Amino acid sequence: MATQRLCFGALPVLLVCLLAACRPGLSPQIPDGATANALAAPWLSQLIQQLQEDKPANPPAKIYRYTYHDQEVYYLTSRCCDIPGKVYDMYGNVLCEPDGGITGKGDGRCPDFFEQRKNETLIWEDKREH
Repeated sequence: MATQRLCFGALPVLLVCLLAACRPGLSPQIPDGATANALAAPWLSQLIQQLQEDKPANPPAKIYRYTYHDQEVYYLTSRCCDIPGKVYDMYGNVLCEPDGGITGKGDGRCPDFFEQRKNETLIWEDKREH
């Protein structure tokens, strides 16, 4: 009887350990604070992986999360002068390019982005040397 109790008492602990060990691997390049975002948005993990496979940019690429017009958005910084930054919705769709391009003012689809964005959170930063 005591052995049965011990087995049934240990079963939940064993299940928790197995579930923790079997969870999907997290990309080591994504900071701990951003893993929840990356897991919730697989496209974000793919974007970060693609950026890591590219040559390092100057200035380094960064991804920020903001609230913009009452929705969660992600901003990939401009890699250089003419190359525009991109604002993505939470599903990975490009909403606009708020900067860069020939005029330096992006594509004009979100001219108020820099003034209206709120709740900045750095999600990822490329720390490689360029």
